[in-house]
Amino acid sequence: MCGIVGYIGKKHDGISVVLDGLQSLEYRGYDSAGVAFIGRQGQGVTIKQVGQVANVRRALAEDKATVAKASLAIGHTRWATHGLPNTKNAHPHFNTDKTIFAVHNGIIENYALLREKLEAAGYTFVSQTDTEVIPHLIDFHYHQLNDFGKAFETALQELEGAYAIAAFTTHEPGKLFAARLSSPLVLGVGEQEYILASDPTAIMEHTKDVIYLEDHEMVLLTGDSYSIKNIRHAKTVSRKAEKLTFDTSQTELGDFPHFMLKEMFEVPDAIRAAIRGRVRLEEANVKLGGLEEVRQQLSHIDRIIIVSCGTSYYAGLVGEYLIEELAGIPVEVQLASEFKYREEPLTRSTALLAISQSGETADTLAALKKVEGHGILRLGVVNAVGSSIARLTDAGVYLHAGPEQAVASTKAFIAQVTVLSLIALELSRDNATKLFQPMLEALADLPSQAAKVLAQADDIKKLAQKYAHYQDFLYIGRRYSYPCALEGALKLKEVSYIHAEGYAAGEMKHGPLAMIDEHFPTFALACDSPLLDKTYSNIEEIRARKGPVIAIATEGNKQIKKLTDDVIYIPKTIEQTQPQLIALAEQLFSYYVAIEKGLNVDRPRNLAKSVTVE
Repeated sequence: MCGIVGYIGKKHDGISVVLDGLQSLEYRGYDSAGVAFIGRQGQGVTIKQVGQVANVRRALAEDKATVAKASLAIGHTRWATHGLPNTKNAHPHFNTDKTIFAVHNGIIENYALLREKLEAAGYTFVSQTDTEVIPHLIDFHYHQLNDFGKAFETALQELEGAYAIAAFTTHEPGKLFAARLSSPLVLGVGEQEYILASDPTAIMEHTKDVIYLEDHEMVLLTGDSYSIKNIRHAKTVSRKAEKLTFDTSQTELGDFPHFMLKEMFEVPDAIRAAIRGRVRLEEANVKLGGLEEVRQQLSHIDRIIIVSCGTSYYAGLVGEYLIEELAGIPVEVQLASEFKYREEPLTRSTALLAISQSGETADTLAALKKVEGHGILRLGVVNAVGSSIARLTDAGVYLHAGPEQAVASTKAFIAQVTVLSLIALELSRDNATKLFQPMLEALADLPSQAAKVLAQADDIKKLAQKYAHYQDFLYIGRRYSYPCALEGALKLKEVSYIHAEGYAAGEMKHGPLAMIDEHFPTFALACDSPLLDKTYSNIEEIRARKGPVIAIATEGNKQIKKLTDDVIYIPKTIEQTQPQLIALAEQLFSYYVAIEKGLNVDRPRNLAKSVTVE
């Protein structure tokens, strides 16, 4: 939520670097955007616009009087938390005399008290944001200390909440300051230049050498040096740069009209990447290098708590079924936002498994921090290499799905479910069930089966056009299809703004049937399973109340056509690997409904890709 980019150096025009970086971060926020830099006469300049980064580019092109190449610049793309999306609330924010400029990602929880204190000291606020207290607070301390670095650090000590901050002052125009606490910030190290960003995708074009800042760390950048300090312990930090590995072409649209469609068509490759080197058919084995160091601890685990949010939570629900059925270990799946506030007994034989696409989800990070010092094994399933969750956990498994630019998760969800299948197999190693070998074979077949689902895109598009005018939808499923019903409903809500609910099919008579009529379609997940006949009964209940029904069923099922209005078929596979194929069909349907409604499918209203604040 919100994206930050900062530049200092002599190699490139800082404004261009910042704007390009912000454009790559628009999935993090797109309510408004802005840049700040030092202008021709040494004065600070801000250009802010409502909407996308392209609007800032246009405003800069029209303002030739103050705009010049800049060796120092900061920028921000906003997802509104405090205050409406308008130019006054857009970042960067500044102090009264426009000598201090700051961008911020996160939430300052004590901003109201700080604002009251600063207003009493004579400071005037022009926005509704929590962020505006930052430049005023730095200014307050600067007048007392006459040293911007000390003023910046002192101000940080007063801030409560979560933040990634970049700031500069015209008093010391050759320096760029930044800090992080519970909000991601990465430093790109180039030749005679440094780039700060919320995400490595904003840096890759210029350098692949990065340093991930940790909590309570502050960095001072000049054109040819950097220094990092842990302000909690008042110690200088020495950390070598890491090398980014993925290809920048993965963040480009190519021939696709939208990132969401592109990322769905990348699903076969995402599954291949998730199982590559891990599923070993010839050895009838699975190998997860990320868990090898904790294998001994895992053998003593008698309870697993999965913590996650949103789509990742639904992947966790599939993981619950998989781990309990294959490994026989009890699993609880909890929303991270609830887990961190619960009081419950935890023992050393419990493992906490965090799932997050970005690896920066604030609530999931907080859940991991809650169990620090309890001796509990902390595992992670993340996509972003080097992310906060990846660094905070004791061990884990990367998705390797590649960057996901569309706000609504597609290939990452499917990769999460695939990796959870591998973890379930790993945990069942010493007590392998009759499902072990069939699971290995089914996982190996999944990429080609996903391709067969994608081959039906045109047919699914026609279905979406038929149903796009409805205002309500119900999704139902049993066993492994139940989490898919929840995720299918979420995907439709996210991108099409149609009210949709997911339910366990067995719950139909316990309330949901009251909603059903000819204007309320149902998406019935009716793939082959031991409970398929029971799902047929639920469909009959809906038909008896004139509810339209679309089914997702296993190819070869002719009976389903007699019970439903429309059917999407998925290839035949075992029940445990159906979720990936069901989800892909649901995603395509949601995508084409949103397109039919003329909506911005990659950037749904009110949503951001990476939820880095509570």
